[in-house]
Amino acid sequence: MTTELRRLRNYINGEFRDAADGRTIDVVNPVDGEVYATSPLSGQADVDAAMEAAAAAFPAWRDSTPAERQKVLLKIADAFEERAEDLIAAEVLNTGKPTALVASEEVPPMLDQIRFFAGAARMLEGRSAGEYMEGMTSMIRREPVGVCAQVAPWNYPMMMAVWKFAPALAAGNTVVLKPSDTTPASTVLMAEIIGQIVPKGVFNVICGDRETGKTMVEHPTPAMASITGSVRAGMQVAESAAKDVKRVHLELGGKAPVVVFEDTDIDKAVEDISVAGFFNAGQDCTAATRVLVHESIHDEFVAALAKAAAETKTGQPDDEDVLYGPLNNANQLKQVTGFIDRLPAHAKVEAGGHRVGDKGYFYAPTVVSGLKQDDEIVQNEVFGPVITVQSFTDEAQALSYANDIEYALASSVWTKDHARAMRMSKALDFGCVWINTHIPLVAEMPHGGYKKSGYGKDLSAYGFEDYTRIKHVMTSLG
Repeated sequence: MTTELRRLRNYINGEFRDAADGRTIDVVNPVDGEVYATSPLSGQADVDAAMEAAAAAFPAWRDSTPAERQKVLLKIADAFEERAEDLIAAEVLNTGKPTALVASEEVPPMLDQIRFFAGAARMLEGRSAGEYMEGMTSMIRREPVGVCAQVAPWNYPMMMAVWKFAPALAAGNTVVLKPSDTTPASTVLMAEIIGQIVPKGVFNVICGDRETGKTMVEHPTPAMASITGSVRAGMQVAESAAKDVKRVHLELGGKAPVVVFEDTDIDKAVEDISVAGFFNAGQDCTAATRVLVHESIHDEFVAALAKAAAETKTGQPDDEDVLYGPLNNANQLKQVTGFIDRLPAHAKVEAGGHRVGDKGYFYAPTVVSGLKQDDEIVQNEVFGPVITVQSFTDEAQALSYANDIEYALASSVWTKDHARAMRMSKALDFGCVWINTHIPLVAEMPHGGYKKSGYGKDLSAYGFEDYTRIKHVMTSLG
């Protein structure tokens, strides 16, 4: 007996469509490795149609009032809340995440973030009008940039889609959004819900692979390209966008240092850090995966962290005792496994270090100690449930190790010494510094990094402003 596959479709100009040439991609459930759906493998004709629809819808959406856009976003949030169970089910199929955690840790923040940007739509700011030259009055207009080509990742398909479309729509832009080829289900469902609320062409979803995303970014219509993804993907987007000087918004990889000083409450730090490192199978660019521990408590800390890892469970979505589900896809399992297989002789696997089961893409909570600063697993993003531990002697060495990395997205400091925490938060070269915690995010505060972690901000008024352009208007008083 065969189970009929779900058929996912693009959403363009208010209607669902197959790819123009009929090509499809198999979509795999990471829990069992089985194909459960097909989605369009969109090409040039599909991208052209979506961009044409978004461009046609832009003038009217741009000219809508902030109050009107606020009402639309609030309706979207309410509709998502009403369809929460359906969205959760789609996301679990996408990712294999624990159902209870998607319901408690992802849906409420998503709704809050949409509602935040609904409010932000009415809070555009600029310098006050004034006479900066005799006989002339100057003023600032903030305007939407236009059509936005947006590419979302597979680690948080729903939430990252919200981070993309909510500020863009709030500012008066129209959107063509592409989900990852491995996780299109929840984004297609979002299109179904949003399509009943926004005018045709304002919000469009294109499914496909890397070539589809490249076609979107290189298309002449979008004024802005936004991506959450790997450094490699971000560099390709920036290069493609540069050909016609598009704006680019990049939220890329991370390798967050977690600096633990000798005065830290070890039990609390281990508990919080293990959750922040293993949550979502470590598939989070801000995950607490690179721990730096003062030499005086190193051995005790490593033993406690290894014990916490051994007690952390991965498993099926309906098991309420698990912290995380599978890695998202076969390639990601291969990548994580490769990092462990290539460990140098001086490294020691304190816990985990192996696949769990032979079905799906599950990987054990893993702790690796004995590492040196230039080791591959220290310098490069694993994006899996793997926490590395290094020892440092003093504050200066801790800071040197923390900053000696190409990524610069997030970091944390663990100490009871307020002055030291302030010194470290100033000197750490990362877009976010948490003190005695790691990973909480709020809609009001910006999220984004430096160096190879990209540029531009998600969330907050800063993220909203990224989707606007500034115009100077000067008028003669004569």
